[in-house]
Amino acid sequence: METNIKKIEDMSLNAWPSHKMELYDGWILRFSYFYTHRTNSVEQFGTSTLPWREKIPYCENVYRRLGTPAIFKISPLVSPDFDYVLENRGYEIQHTTNVMTAGLSGAALYAPYEQVDFTDTIPPEWIESLFELKGTTNPIHRTVVPSMYRAIPKETICASIKKEGKIIATGLGILDRDYIGIYAIHVREDYRGHGYARQICTGLLKNGMNKGAKSAYLQVVEGNTAARNLYKSLGFHHFYTYWFRVQP
Repeated sequence: METNIKKIEDMSLNAWPSHKMELYDGWILRFSYFYTHRTNSVEQFGTSTLPWREKIPYCENVYRRLGTPAIFKISPLVSPDFDYVLENRGYEIQHTTNVMTAGLSGAALYAPYEQVDFTDTIPPEWIESLFELKGTTNPIHRTVVPSMYRAIPKETICASIKKEGKIIATGLGILDRDYIGIYAIHVREDYRGHGYARQICTGLLKNGMNKGAKSAYLQVVEGNTAARNLYKSLGFHHFYTYWFRVQP
Protein backbone atom coordinates (compact mmCIF):
# COMPACT_ATOMS: atom_id res chain seq x y z
CA MET A 1 0.00 0.00 0.00
CA GLU A 2 2.80 2.42 0.90
CA THR A 3 4.34 1.95 -2.57
CA ASN A 4 1.06 2.89 -4.24
CA ILE A 5 0.66 5.94 -1.99
CA LYS A 6 4.17 7.06 -2.94
CA LYS A 7 3.30 6.63 -6.61
CA ILE A 8 0.19 8.82 -6.32
CA GLU A 9 2.05 11.41 -4.24
CA ASP A 10 4.75 11.60 -6.94
CA MET A 11 2.13 11.92 -9.68
CA SER A 12 0.37 14.65 -7.73
CA LEU A 13 3.62 16.64 -7.63
CA ASN A 14 3.97 16.21 -11.39
CA ALA A 15 0.36 17.24 -11.94
CA TRP A 16 0.44 20.58 -10.12
CA PRO A 17 3.76 22.46 -10.26
CA SER A 18 4.31 25.39 -7.94
CA HIS A 19 5.39 28.86 -8.98
CA LYS A 20 8.69 28.44 -7.09
CA MET A 21 10.30 25.34 -5.57
CA GLU A 22 13.35 24.63 -3.43
CA LEU A 23 14.88 21.22 -2.70
CA TYR A 24 16.16 20.79 0.84
CA ASP A 25 17.51 17.52 2.23
CA GLY A 26 14.74 15.27 0.88
CA TRP A 27 12.06 17.93 1.29
CA ILE A 28 10.57 20.16 -1.37
CA LEU A 29 9.50 23.69 -0.39
CA ARG A 30 6.73 24.88 -2.68
CA PHE A 31 5.63 28.51 -3.00
CA SER A 32 2.79 30.00 -5.05
CA TYR A 33 1.71 33.15 -3.22
CA PHE A 34 -0.67 31.03 -1.10
CA TYR A 35 -2.87 30.09 -4.09
CA THR A 36 -3.56 26.66 -2.57
CA HIS A 37 -2.22 24.79 0.45
CA ARG A 38 -0.82 22.10 -1.83
CA THR A 39 1.26 24.47 -3.95
CA ASN A 40 2.44 26.46 -0.93
CA SER A 41 3.69 23.74 1.40
CA VAL A 42 6.62 21.52 2.35
CA GLU A 43 6.45 17.94 1.09
CA GLN A 44 8.73 15.11 2.14
CA PHE A 45 9.72 13.08 -0.90
CA GLY A 46 13.16 11.60 -0.19
CA THR A 47 15.60 10.52 2.48
CA SER A 48 16.19 13.12 5.18
CA THR A 49 19.57 13.36 6.92
CA LEU A 50 19.29 16.54 8.99
CA PRO A 51 17.38 16.68 12.32
CA TRP A 52 13.84 18.10 12.40
CA ARG A 53 14.84 20.68 15.03
CA GLU A 54 17.10 22.21 12.36
CA LYS A 55 14.88 21.74 9.31
CA ILE A 56 11.57 23.08 10.65
CA PRO A 57 12.97 26.52 11.65
CA TYR A 58 14.77 26.70 8.29
CA CYS A 59 11.47 26.21 6.46
CA GLU A 60 9.70 28.71 8.72
CA ASN A 61 12.34 31.33 7.88
CA VAL A 62 12.02 30.66 4.14
CA TYR A 63 8.24 31.14 4.18
CA ARG A 64 8.49 34.14 6.52
CA ARG A 65 10.75 35.81 3.97
CA LEU A 66 8.20 35.00 1.25
CA GLY A 67 5.38 36.47 3.33
CA THR A 68 3.29 33.39 4.14
CA PRO A 69 3.05 30.96 7.07
CA ALA A 70 4.95 27.70 6.86
CA ILE A 71 2.73 24.77 5.86
CA PHE A 72 3.67 21.10 6.00
CA LYS A 73 1.79 18.38 4.14
CA ILE A 74 1.16 15.31 6.32
CA SER A 75 0.47 12.12 4.38
CA PRO A 76 0.68 8.46 5.49
CA LEU A 77 4.30 8.54 4.24
CA VAL A 78 5.22 11.09 6.93
CA SER A 79 6.14 9.93 10.43
CA PRO A 80 3.34 10.44 12.99
CA ASP A 81 6.06 11.76 15.31
CA PHE A 82 6.67 14.63 12.88
CA ASP A 83 2.99 15.56 12.97
CA TYR A 84 3.17 15.52 16.77
CA VAL A 85 6.23 17.82 16.74
CA LEU A 86 4.34 20.35 14.61
CA GLU A 87 1.29 20.12 16.89
CA ASN A 88 3.53 20.96 19.85
CA ARG A 89 4.79 24.02 17.93
CA GLY A 90 1.19 25.26 17.67
CA TYR A 91 0.55 24.20 14.07
CA GLU A 92 -3.13 23.69 13.23
CA ILE A 93 -4.66 21.10 10.93
CA GLN A 94 -6.29 22.60 7.83
CA HIS A 95 -7.62 21.36 4.50
CA THR A 96 -7.95 17.64 5.28
CA THR A 97 -8.20 15.85 1.92
CA ASN A 98 -9.23 12.35 0.88
CA VAL A 99 -7.53 10.64 -2.05
CA MET A 100 -9.82 8.31 -3.98
CA THR A 101 -8.86 5.77 -6.65
CA ALA A 102 -10.68 3.65 -9.22
CA GLY A 103 -9.82 0.88 -11.63
CA LEU A 104 -11.16 2.06 -14.97
CA SER A 105 -12.21 -1.40 -16.14
CA GLY A 106 -14.84 -1.49 -13.41
CA ALA A 107 -15.76 2.20 -13.33
CA ALA A 108 -19.42 3.13 -13.78
CA LEU A 109 -19.01 5.34 -16.83
CA TYR A 110 -22.53 5.44 -18.23
CA ALA A 111 -23.29 9.17 -18.47
CA PRO A 112 -23.35 10.66 -21.96
CA TYR A 113 -20.90 13.53 -22.43
CA GLU A 114 -21.70 14.95 -25.87
CA GLN A 115 -21.86 18.46 -24.38
CA VAL A 116 -18.23 18.30 -23.21
CA ASP A 117 -15.49 19.89 -25.31
CA PHE A 118 -11.96 18.47 -25.05
CA THR A 119 -8.56 19.93 -25.94
CA ASP A 120 -5.03 18.55 -25.50
CA THR A 121 -3.77 21.93 -24.32
CA ILE A 122 -5.05 24.25 -21.58
CA PRO A 123 -6.35 27.37 -23.34
CA PRO A 124 -6.30 30.82 -21.68
CA GLU A 125 -10.12 30.97 -21.91
CA TRP A 126 -10.35 27.81 -19.75
CA ILE A 127 -8.06 29.28 -17.07
CA GLU A 128 -9.97 32.57 -17.04
CA SER A 129 -13.24 30.67 -16.70
CA LEU A 130 -11.77 28.62 -13.86
CA PHE A 131 -10.88 31.87 -12.06
CA GLU A 132 -14.49 33.02 -12.44
CA LEU A 133 -15.91 29.70 -11.24
CA LYS A 134 -13.64 29.72 -8.17
CA GLY A 135 -14.05 33.44 -7.49
CA THR A 136 -10.31 34.06 -7.87
CA THR A 137 -9.78 37.83 -7.82
CA ASN A 138 -6.25 38.13 -6.37
CA PRO A 139 -4.23 39.87 -9.12
CA ILE A 140 -1.03 38.00 -8.20
CA HIS A 141 -2.81 34.63 -8.52
CA ARG A 142 -4.33 35.64 -11.84
CA THR A 143 -0.82 36.49 -13.05
CA VAL A 144 1.19 33.48 -11.85
CA VAL A 145 -1.32 30.61 -11.99
CA PRO A 146 -1.52 30.43 -15.82
CA SER A 147 2.23 29.75 -15.88
CA MET A 148 1.72 26.96 -13.34
CA TYR A 149 -0.76 25.26 -15.65
CA ARG A 150 1.59 25.72 -18.60
CA ALA A 151 4.39 24.11 -16.55
CA ILE A 152 2.55 20.77 -16.16
CA PRO A 153 5.02 18.32 -17.73
CA LYS A 154 2.54 15.50 -18.38
CA GLU A 155 -0.04 14.96 -21.13
CA THR A 156 -3.29 16.74 -20.33
CA ILE A 157 -6.95 16.43 -21.34
CA CYS A 158 -8.78 19.71 -20.79
CA ALA A 159 -12.58 19.55 -20.55
CA SER A 160 -15.28 22.20 -20.52
CA ILE A 161 -19.01 22.72 -21.07
CA LYS A 162 -20.32 25.94 -22.56
CA LYS A 163 -23.73 27.53 -22.23
CA GLU A 164 -24.63 30.70 -24.13
CA GLY A 165 -21.02 31.06 -25.24
CA LYS A 166 -19.51 30.91 -21.73
CA ILE A 167 -17.74 28.06 -19.97
CA ILE A 168 -19.91 26.94 -17.05
CA ALA A 169 -18.08 23.74 -16.10
CA THR A 170 -14.44 22.65 -16.16
CA GLY A 171 -12.29 19.58 -15.60
CA LEU A 172 -8.71 18.53 -16.22
CA GLY A 173 -7.25 15.06 -16.72
CA ILE A 174 -3.51 14.54 -16.29
CA LEU A 175 -1.97 11.34 -17.62
CA ASP A 176 1.00 9.86 -15.78
CA ARG A 177 2.24 6.28 -16.09
CA ASP A 178 -0.90 4.08 -16.14
CA TYR A 179 -3.09 6.61 -14.27
CA ILE A 180 -5.24 9.59 -15.09
CA GLY A 181 -5.55 12.19 -12.34
CA ILE A 182 -8.80 14.16 -12.24
CA TYR A 183 -8.47 17.82 -11.29
CA ALA A 184 -10.28 21.18 -11.43
CA ILE A 185 -13.87 19.89 -11.45
CA HIS A 186 -15.96 23.04 -11.06
CA VAL A 187 -19.51 23.93 -12.12
CA ARG A 188 -21.01 27.41 -12.02
CA GLU A 189 -23.36 27.66 -9.07
CA ASP A 190 -26.52 28.33 -11.08
CA TYR A 191 -25.88 25.25 -13.25
CA ARG A 192 -25.25 22.74 -10.45
CA GLY A 193 -27.50 19.73 -10.02
CA HIS A 194 -27.81 19.04 -13.76
CA GLY A 195 -25.17 16.32 -14.08
CA TYR A 196 -22.49 18.46 -15.74
CA ALA A 197 -19.74 17.36 -13.31
CA ARG A 198 -20.65 13.73 -14.01
CA GLN A 199 -20.43 14.34 -17.76
CA ILE A 200 -17.01 15.94 -17.45
CA CYS A 201 -15.66 13.18 -15.19
CA THR A 202 -17.03 10.46 -17.46
CA GLY A 203 -15.54 12.10 -20.53
CA LEU A 204 -12.14 12.54 -18.92
CA LEU A 205 -12.04 8.95 -17.66
CA LYS A 206 -13.06 7.51 -21.02
CA ASN A 207 -10.53 9.67 -22.84
CA GLY A 208 -7.92 8.53 -20.33
CA MET A 209 -8.79 4.90 -21.01
CA ASN A 210 -8.42 5.51 -24.75
CA LYS A 211 -4.93 6.88 -24.07
CA GLY A 212 -3.88 3.84 -22.05
CA ALA A 213 -4.83 4.71 -18.45
CA LYS A 214 -5.87 1.69 -16.40
CA SER A 215 -6.61 3.50 -13.12
CA ALA A 216 -7.63 6.95 -11.90
CA TYR A 217 -7.11 9.05 -8.80
CA LEU A 218 -8.57 12.29 -7.51
CA GLN A 219 -8.58 14.37 -4.35
CA VAL A 220 -11.63 15.71 -2.54
CA VAL A 221 -11.63 17.99 0.49
CA GLU A 222 -13.21 16.43 3.56
CA GLY A 223 -16.74 17.69 4.00
CA ASN A 224 -17.50 18.03 0.28
CA THR A 225 -20.19 15.35 0.47
CA ALA A 226 -21.74 16.06 -2.93
CA ALA A 227 -18.42 15.58 -4.74
CA ARG A 228 -17.55 12.50 -2.72
CA ASN A 229 -20.92 10.90 -3.53
CA LEU A 230 -20.45 11.65 -7.23
CA TYR A 231 -17.01 10.07 -7.27
CA LYS A 232 -18.24 6.99 -5.36
CA SER A 233 -21.00 6.54 -7.94
CA LEU A 234 -18.31 6.57 -10.65
CA GLY A 235 -16.49 3.70 -8.97
CA PHE A 236 -13.97 5.59 -6.82
CA HIS A 237 -13.07 4.36 -3.34
CA HIS A 238 -11.26 6.03 -0.46
CA PHE A 239 -7.53 5.20 -0.49
CA TYR A 240 -5.84 7.50 2.02
CA THR A 241 -6.11 10.88 3.73
CA TYR A 242 -3.66 13.75 4.06
CA TRP A 243 -3.81 17.13 5.76
CA PHE A 244 -1.79 20.27 6.23
CA ARG A 245 -0.22 21.61 9.40
CA VAL A 246 -0.25 25.42 9.25
CA GLN A 247 2.04 27.66 11.30
CA PRO A 248 0.12 29.94 13.69
